[in-house]
Amino acid sequence: MSKPITKPERPFFSSGPCAKRPGYDLANLNTECLGRSHRSAIGKAVLKEAIDKTRKILNIPDDYLIGLVPASDTGAVEMILWHTLGERTVDVCHWESFGKGWLTDITKQLKLPEVNEITADYGVLPDLSQVSPANDVVFTYNGTTSGVRVPNADWISDDREGITICDATSAAFAMDLPWAKLDVTTYSWQKVLGGEGGHGMIILSPKAVARIESFKPDRPLPKIFRLLSGDSINAGIFRGETINTPSMLAVVDYIDALDWAESIGGLPAMIARADANTAVIDKFVAERDWANNLAVDPATASTTSVCLTLNLAADKVKAMVKLLGSEDAAYDIGAYRDAPAGLRIWCGATVNSEDLEALIPWLDWAYAEVQK
Repeated sequence: MSKPITKPERPFFSSGPCAKRPGYDLANLNTECLGRSHRSAIGKAVLKEAIDKTRKILNIPDDYLIGLVPASDTGAVEMILWHTLGERTVDVCHWESFGKGWLTDITKQLKLPEVNEITADYGVLPDLSQVSPANDVVFTYNGTTSGVRVPNADWISDDREGITICDATSAAFAMDLPWAKLDVTTYSWQKVLGGEGGHGMIILSPKAVARIESFKPDRPLPKIFRLLSGDSINAGIFRGETINTPSMLAVVDYIDALDWAESIGGLPAMIARADANTAVIDKFVAERDWANNLAVDPATASTTSVCLTLNLAADKVKAMVKLLGSEDAAYDIGAYRDAPAGLRIWCGATVNSEDLEALIPWLDWAYAEVQK
């Protein structure tokens, strides 16, 4: 077949860092705080603005705490694992590489003896009914490397004794998170909002705060993990008094993304954009016999990190990904290194549906090319 003519205007389909918002211009950022201490009045005000706008757009309950922490989503998850786990048995649910990584840290680094592994292969969810209300539970809301998400949180008991720790890094701002079921929620800016890396967000329910204040782990906590001031939660962290120095440029970039999200209609509009983008890829898959969604059950298919398998050998898939990149038709859409060979196309809210529509003929062309 002939090479397509029209290319996506923004061929940025990476699953992180993800596409910047439509209309983004670095020159439009409010840089008044740059060159100032993050502990100055203006620095604190900007950090608090980021927290306040996060609460508003995500509809986070007033009694939940929101903090900006170091080291992206990974830092946020590690902070809470080291701070809270060990009081009771832990159920770790994983069906992709990052969830498996949390299991490794819990068993190999924290060396907790009472851990239940609840797992499944790429493409399917494990049996979440195995989660015990008596235990703590660690899980990813959306498997970024498998394209499989939990369709709901009905499997989490309202009367649970343990706490829930949810890695929501590729779900926040694209999926309606059930706050009543989530005691600790983490995410990073570079996913659905297309922000910059290096900083994570941690959201704590009152129950999570109570655990942090009451449980004294028998292990040292690095400075960047410490959430306590004496025996009480360090309230300053949740007002923007960060543990270490943040990039204020990254912070104002995050605020720019939050302002854009609010300008288009907030969370409902963000969810609608991701859903519309996913529908473009779903239609593509439905009309071809050589592409399949890695998620076996459509109810569990991600609406952000859409993962596809192709009836091609792994080397042909890599050639296809390289070809699309060299033609400036799609950047960085190869499957994650630990996942089955295939494509991973980001469909989060900062991507425009028309760019995905423009991508489709290029996928057909590249598929034909690598088979010659």
